[in-house]
Amino acid sequence: MDIRNLTLEEKIGQMIIVGMDSNYITDRLKNLISNYKIGGIILYRKNFNTYKDLLKLIEDIKALNNKNKLPLFIAIDQEGGRVNRMPSEIKNLPPANVIANTKDIELVKESADITGEILKETGFNINFAPVLDIKRFDSKHAIGDRCFGENKEDVCRYGIPTMKEIQKNKIISVIKHFPGHGATKKDTHYTLPVIKDIKLLEDEDMKPFEYAISEGADAIMISHLKIKNLTGAYPASLSRKFVKYLRKKYKYNNLVITDDLKMKAVKFLYGTKISTRKAFEAGNDIIIFRYNQKEETDAINNIIDLVKAGKIKESRINRSVNRIIKMKQKYNLSDTEKVNGIDIENINKRIDKIRKKVGYN
Repeated sequence: MDIRNLTLEEKIGQMIIVGMDSNYITDRLKNLISNYKIGGIILYRKNFNTYKDLLKLIEDIKALNNKNKLPLFIAIDQEGGRVNRMPSEIKNLPPANVIANTKDIELVKESADITGEILKETGFNINFAPVLDIKRFDSKHAIGDRCFGENKEDVCRYGIPTMKEIQKNKIISVIKHFPGHGATKKDTHYTLPVIKDIKLLEDEDMKPFEYAISEGADAIMISHLKIKNLTGAYPASLSRKFVKYLRKKYKYNNLVITDDLKMKAVKFLYGTKISTRKAFEAGNDIIIFRYNQKEETDAINNIIDLVKAGKIKESRINRSVNRIIKMKQKYNLSDTEKVNGIDIENINKRIDKIRKKVGYN
């Protein structure tokens, strides 16, 4: 696909991934796919009841998009532990910290391979995992046991192989939450953390991301963290200065993705229109949000108007869309690829072996 074959509206649509609030395809979703040509959908456990339901939902979503010029990202954040989006028929893998604490790299790889296989055979093509933050607080913290370790060495040792196993299964792996959510006690789902010491981040929290970039990271999710003297008046996810910092400091030219803009740390402080505009202006390639239908279409139409008026440069939009096209082509994304689903019994046996090894009940 040549970007010159896309209209402005289609290009802006490609930069958007939205969530669903129902367990069926609504008129809202049909409108976003058919008329706004959005780039992808992220699914949660509330969107389906059984594994069969999940397979059918993904099949139906892709069928809606098959007349559009580019295939959809079908996304999920499947980490294991408390961040588990799979239906109840599939047993849950232990959290990253529990598996990494065994110091068994092969066990870590096997766990990631299982995740990758489940997602690929189900019809997903992008996973917002692994978490490359450093664990500094207890396991119930916003990051907690989702981390691979309490220091940068352990996070690198176990987090990067996890990323690579996911990629081996032809799933785009999105590492998160840059520049390091583990550095704050606050939870961006509810409040906006302010981090004062950029040197701590650069010396510790950013190191696993730096290593992941050198090892072929496809995509990075930026968190809603405010960093003194770096992000300005907005959090990292909405800061042009910060996205430039990421790309220049680490010579990174793959996908940059915002954390969900519906989080209270952003939505309540800035509102939907401003936060969406700032996310586009900042240089993010993909913006994730889940608003109500009017807010969504107003926000998208506002971006279209701003580009047409020259207030956001179309060349800036083109850079992002070129990266998106490149990634979709790299992973041979298709809306017509047939998936048969996993052998649940066999997958559960593999998961059971891991659970028993780590004593996870």
